Amino acid sequence: MTHQPTTKVRRGRQALGLIAAGLLLVGTIPGTASAAEPDPRVGLGAGWLDAQSAISNLEQVAHRDKPAGFVDPANPGNGAYYNSDLAFGGKYAFSGNYSGFNILDVSTPGDPTLVTSVVCPGGQGDLSVYGNLLFMSVEETRGRVDCGTNPNVGTRFQGVRVFDISDVRNPVQVAGVQLCRGSHTHTVVTDPNDANNVYVYVSGTTSVRPVTTMEGCNNNAADGENPSRWRIDVIKVPLAAPQDAAVVNQPRLFRDPNTGRIDGLQNGPLTPRHPSGATWSPTPNTNACHDITAYPEIGLAAGACQGNGILIDISDPANPQRIHEVSDPNFAYWHSATFNNDGTKVIFTDEWGGGSGARCRDTDLPEWGANAIFDIVDRKMKFASYYKLPVPQALQENCVAHNGSLIPVPGRDIMMQAWYQGGISVFDFTDSKNPREIAYFDRGPVNPTSLVLGGFWSAYWYNGNLYGNEIARGFDVFALTPSAHLSAAEIAAAGQVKLGGFNAQGQPKITWTPTFAVARAYYDQLVRANAIDQPLAAEVDKFLLRAEEFAAGGKRFAAEAQLRAIANRLDAAPHQKLQAAVLDLAGTFNPKVSATVGPAEPTGSNGWYTSDVTLTFTGLIAGLWTGQYSLDEGATWIDVPGNGVATISSEVKGSVRYRAIDGAGNTSKESSLWLKVDKTAPGVDVSGLTDGASYGDSGTVTVDWAIADAASGPGINPDSGLLDGKRVTRGTTIALSSLPLGGHTFVVTAKDKAGNTTTKSIAFTTTTSFADLRALVDGYRSAGTVSASNADKLTTSLGKASAAATSGQSAEAVEHLTAFLNQAGTLNAAGARTLLVRDAQALIGQIGG
Repeated sequence: MTHQPTTKVRRGRQALGLIAAGLLLVGTIPGTASAAEPDPRVGLGAGWLDAQSAISNLEQVAHRDKPAGFVDPANPGNGAYYNSDLAFGGKYAFSGNYSGFNILDVSTPGDPTLVTSVVCPGGQGDLSVYGNLLFMSVEETRGRVDCGTNPNVGTRFQGVRVFDISDVRNPVQVAGVQLCRGSHTHTVVTDPNDANNVYVYVSGTTSVRPVTTMEGCNNNAADGENPSRWRIDVIKVPLAAPQDAAVVNQPRLFRDPNTGRIDGLQNGPLTPRHPSGATWSPTPNTNACHDITAYPEIGLAAGACQGNGILIDISDPANPQRIHEVSDPNFAYWHSATFNNDGTKVIFTDEWGGGSGARCRDTDLPEWGANAIFDIVDRKMKFASYYKLPVPQALQENCVAHNGSLIPVPGRDIMMQAWYQGGISVFDFTDSKNPREIAYFDRGPVNPTSLVLGGFWSAYWYNGNLYGNEIARGFDVFALTPSAHLSAAEIAAAGQVKLGGFNAQGQPKITWTPTFAVARAYYDQLVRANAIDQPLAAEVDKFLLRAEEFAAGGKRFAAEAQLRAIANRLDAAPHQKLQAAVLDLAGTFNPKVSATVGPAEPTGSNGWYTSDVTLTFTGLIAGLWTGQYSLDEGATWIDVPGNGVATISSEVKGSVRYRAIDGAGNTSKESSLWLKVDKTAPGVDVSGLTDGASYGDSGTVTVDWAIADAASGPGINPDSGLLDGKRVTRGTTIALSSLPLGGHTFVVTAKDKAGNTTTKSIAFTTTTSFADLRALVDGYRSAGTVSASNADKLTTSLGKASAAATSGQSAEAVEHLTAFLNQAGTLNAAGARTLLVRDAQALIGQIGG
């Protein structure tokens, strides 16, 4: 809201041409009720808490006055206690106020209950909720870091506060990001590719703070050094550590791509006075955005930026980029934006008068202080029409287009919107050139003789009900009622949409679970539009009724047959949406479930996967059918997670069955796929050698090994291993004397059919000793390699050396071993000579140190 003085204009409805962006625009403007049927909103009696009201096609379910501490009973228009924006999370509504916020339990919409009040002054107090975090805009200089109420003490705060609301009865402020222009509004933006962080786009519209309160702030001109105007702030919030929230970007969304000037959009009004003849209030000067509405699922945001409406690419949320802009000579202040669910239209509001002026008088043209509806074609905006509250309001009522949201009626674009003291208007803009009001609620002025600020700041749909935050009076809850404009089935279909939370500036993509209400909604729309002939309409009605009766009686296959039969008759172009809804509904009785394996290609050999596998299920219907799969031919069934993706970590070889199951235990037809998962490498068991063992070189070892694999089976069963890099066949007997003294490695590598590999490595050592030398000499004697006489000489020297070594006479032992070495060196058998000399030298080395 921007406060501006009101301007009185002569009463009397005028008819003028509509001009926008310098072009003549042809659009249908809803008019007031005819003289024969006066609109009951005209002339409502005034009063603060007892004003007269008028309502059409809505039911007022509940009202709650503002709680103590958030109202001045002596002055209902006291600006320190205005109610402002709404946000929703779970079963709670979060009601912003210039002095803080209130949390209400709306799990029973007819009995909203105050849970917590948090006093924390600072201005509008616009709120957003994401999970267990609440974000709050602060722009007034009275704001303090500690939420204190005395503006003359404490550290100033202007920016975005972050509260932990895990315990809604005790919100705790965990962060506060200071900003040069504070935060008039903000937008929480999610990144579809990053679940760990959210981004907050901040629109600061107040005066630039002095550098004494925040370093780096300045009021430089656009061509000066890094001015604090002509930008937005982007805050990154780590969800696991919100206390680390910080500004990560300050994009210049208004830059002229040709000249590079950062003030490249509209810099003030194009004419000295507003088309009404009054002075401009506010001035359409694009140096900030008032509000940004993000639609992450389509990668777009719409910025209402004072003098322009802009379309923004947010595919990279940290780096938004402007892709198109529009202006309108009738617009005084581009205030807020709302996309339709398909992302093919966007509505911008004009807060002419800043929200504090009477701008719905019978002398104010319907293109002033109205909505402008644009079609989005090839990521560009094309004007379609205006929509304004179609009934004049009194001079004592501040009234202009303000905050609203979509009502999720399938097949239609319907919005509810706050018009301050103009009340709430619900309108259909499915035909963007011909918007039409279909429901409303309005109260008389707060004061009968003067304009006291009041009325609905925000009016939003959430999980089946309509909620309004009334500036002066409190919190209201409404429900839609059937009418010629909206059928009971359409209302029921909208009511079936349940969100975990909702911020109007962060639009979610709405999808509808196939139900009879959804199918009936499309049917009712065809009948209302006379787009289906009576015989076929009657037949559709009969088949839908019969299918519903079958379904209620548990005869789901009969219900499916009825639906598919009538769907075959709905092949004309106007009936396509109804046909699709009927077929989708038919699928709920026996959904056609399919599953795909990920990764698409096996990670191993021979069609085997060697890591976890995912099964991604399609055809499941949220809220109706969940998935199950079985790895043991249906003996046991495992539930598929809610996201439709199951991870299989166990080993499998065979058929994986899968199906859908509903809440009543009904199951769809089973399907199956063949899957082979082997994550375990084969086992290798080596015999004959022990890892870490030491062997005397006079002996032998016989090496063998066995390979086992319980899953895919041995793929390569090697009949040879590697001893010190040289191939050795299975069952080989190895004379250890043939190996060098010292360390050795024996390796067997085995691979199973899936490609899993095991390498078994045995490290061992060969040594020598007096016993080994004696055994080697005896062996050579027995084989005839060494003569008996030479063997006797060698044995005698070796015995003397051993005895000396045993008695600790090292020098004598070395002397006798040297004699042994010299005797061995004279042997004719080269092999024996070399080996005995080697071992004798090794023993001399051991004894001599």
